[in-house]
Amino acid sequence: MRRKSALNNGTAGVEESPATPAKDLARRSAIAEEQAFLDVATARRDTLADQLRVELSAAAADALAQARQRMLRQQYDELQRAGEGLVFGRLDGLDGTVRHVGRVGLRDEGADSEPLLVDWRAPAARPFYTATAVDPQGQARRRHIRTTGSTVAGVDDEPLDGTATAELVGEGALLAALDQRRTGRMSTAIATLQREQDDIIRAEATGPLIVQGGPGTGKTVVALHRVAYLLFTHRKMADQAVLVLGPSPRFLQYIAQVLPALGETAVVSATCDTLLADVQVGRDESRLLAEVKGRALWQSALENHVTSLLPRPRELKLRWEGEFFVIPAPTVAHALASAVQGRPYHRARAAFAEQLHHLLADVVAEQREALMDEMEEGFEDILARVDKGMGHDPRSPRTPTGSDIDGLLSEEEIEQLRCRIAENATIARFVEAWWPTLDPETLLRDLLTDRALLARFAPQLSPEEITAVAAEPAGWAPSDIPLLDALADLLGEVDAPQPPGEFVADRARRQRGWVYGHVVIDEAQELSEMQWQMVLRRCPSRSITAVGDIDQAEAAHRHTSWAQAVRAAFGDRWTAAELTICYRTPREVMALTEPVLKKAGSHNVPPRAVRSSGIAPWQRTVAPTELAGAAAEAVRELRHRWHGGTVGVIAPADRVAELVAVLSDVPVLTATQSKGLEWDATLLIDPQGVAAEPRGWNGLYVALTRCTQELGQLILTQQSPQP
Repeated sequence: MRRKSALNNGTAGVEESPATPAKDLARRSAIAEEQAFLDVATARRDTLADQLRVELSAAAADALAQARQRMLRQQYDELQRAGEGLVFGRLDGLDGTVRHVGRVGLRDEGADSEPLLVDWRAPAARPFYTATAVDPQGQARRRHIRTTGSTVAGVDDEPLDGTATAELVGEGALLAALDQRRTGRMSTAIATLQREQDDIIRAEATGPLIVQGGPGTGKTVVALHRVAYLLFTHRKMADQAVLVLGPSPRFLQYIAQVLPALGETAVVSATCDTLLADVQVGRDESRLLAEVKGRALWQSALENHVTSLLPRPRELKLRWEGEFFVIPAPTVAHALASAVQGRPYHRARAAFAEQLHHLLADVVAEQREALMDEMEEGFEDILARVDKGMGHDPRSPRTPTGSDIDGLLSEEEIEQLRCRIAENATIARFVEAWWPTLDPETLLRDLLTDRALLARFAPQLSPEEITAVAAEPAGWAPSDIPLLDALADLLGEVDAPQPPGEFVADRARRQRGWVYGHVVIDEAQELSEMQWQMVLRRCPSRSITAVGDIDQAEAAHRHTSWAQAVRAAFGDRWTAAELTICYRTPREVMALTEPVLKKAGSHNVPPRAVRSSGIAPWQRTVAPTELAGAAAEAVRELRHRWHGGTVGVIAPADRVAELVAVLSDVPVLTATQSKGLEWDATLLIDPQGVAAEPRGWNGLYVALTRCTQELGQLILTQQSPQP
């Protein structure tokens, strides 16, 4: 609501201690003022929810009413989820107007009324995230409002007139949020987004946006809130849904509550391994083979392989009603070229079959016409001799008898003939034999196990690489999924019925060829070139947001820059953005990362940490035989110190099983598995062992930066301590 208010330029915050009587009075007055507004906003939200509930109770009579019911249901669900943190901000304009910012937009009674509460995604709310003392954007003050349930717990005021110089937006609210215990699930951050994050969230969705951000810079927060912003701003995007790609099922579980909490349901979440709903990864693979099969060369190799399987033009001899009819090779070649143009294999076959039905109907009609002409000429000779013998006048007219006598089929009769041909099982079997249905799984398996075919269609591979690929065991590995996806796309569906499902996300999830309105990729540095092709097939408009840290790349590919990583997919047609401030990882831990980055071969500067936990990282040296007991003891200590929060353990892959046996109540992960996750405290086991793994320095960089408060390390005695 835009309303006039007497501007209180004092700071009201619960953190001030000790508080002077004047400041305490100002704090209580500000809290009371915001409590009164929260009560009004909550009552209005409840009223709107009640009205929607009544409308939803009515039966939908037709498809239009059903579509309206779905829209109302989404609005109702959004209001219901907005109970916690309904109001979290306020902007006081230089002109004396006041706007409150919250999770959803609310209006007072009357269609022409000013907003009571501005949706955080609306343009009017943007100064809440971007206004500064240097650029106040017409604002005099920003207030962060902290609530617990329906109660205002505190406020933090930021004058925007130059009297305060905090480098963070809502510094008090942000640091309070960062200091909260972790729950194992990511929560929304709409109340504490920072300017560089908001700039990316609201960036235009006109092409690929690649966001580089180090640990703790809020990459995932930015990616998910960008989804919510885009679906709010571009309503048509919800008709196509948004695809969110994450690095692992554990990561998707970690972020699962964020988008529903933001009111968004037109979203499909997946990993690259689960994008094909009917195919499951059944085995691991070596890094060598993962790198080989992730190269962009496979796209053209598969295209050439499928092209080689198309039938070659030749004369076709078909049997129809006991007679043989011939379609000349030039006619077949023309029909074949027309059918193949721009179509996948099976759709091209369907187009050719339709043309073949027409061609055969025409040949049958022409041959029947020619036969009838011959019969008529012979019959007329006989009639002439009879007429002469009977003395008939040859000039007397005879009654016409139609196409049965003159041999000409009408257009309607030819169309009926074509329909009969199209429904004929013998003709269908002929088409199937000449242009067979192909299964992508069978086709890929045959290609990957045939050295001659690999050498023919993937000549860029060395003989050793071909041998390694052909010798792989049965079952699909992660790098096979993009190849299967490419083949499925090149072949196309034999039949493509619309998938069932009331909501767009349900339909999109079930259909491999679904085209999304936007794709968001987290930990994008891990994608291979063929996985990027999977993304492009699902979003040919290239409306893509990819966030990641190229310095945390652990995948088998050899990319060390974003330009290398996306060149095969985008060329130079992409936009770069960067997150430079680390909010999560404390300064004490980030101080350890610079030498690790250098050993990883990075030329980037670690993000700048803006908070301190006051806890120095610690390490203990233990013998390998004592590792399990020492790890259990360290975890007990950390869980005691961070009661109500979370503790995670990261270890080299070859030690995970040993540690899981004694640490069943905390997650024990490899560095790769921990990507994107965070805990209050992290126990890092054998950091030198992590560094010794493939691309291990990148993995160690990941492992060091998962905590929000405390980092402990257990160093094995035969190794020198980690600097």
